[in-house]
Amino acid sequence: MKVAIQCDSPLLQRALELFLEGYLSSLRQCDILIRDKDIQDDEHITFVVGVDDGSDLIKPFSKAQLLHALNQKFESLKHTPVIPEESNLPTIDGVSFEILERHIDKLTREYQSNILKAIRAFYEK
Repeated sequence: MKVAIQCDSPLLQRALELFLEGYLSSLRQCDILIRDKDIQDDEHITFVVGVDDGSDLIKPFSKAQLLHALNQKFESLKHTPVIPEESNLPTIDGVSFEILERHIDKLTREYQSNILKAIRAFYEK
């Protein structure tokens, strides 16, 4: 799959370029065009990254979410997966990064909850 990126935001442009480094192509040769505004293009499949509910991908996002959303877009249009899923990314001792990320999120929420309980207990005295 070949991807071209046209974003008004230089930060988003660079982040997408880093995430999709192996898939980048020129606008003329691309299969899909990623934009940060919903501008319809008759020549290319448009994938919108933004904060609106109508966007294909909502900001903020991770590399895994980007690859998954692009894969879903292609599956819906061509009925065949094109981008390898996050599960094909490197693992550490057999544990995928996605599982590790979920575990860290869970621990962070628990830690936040414990801190808030301690603060409430202190001020209730």
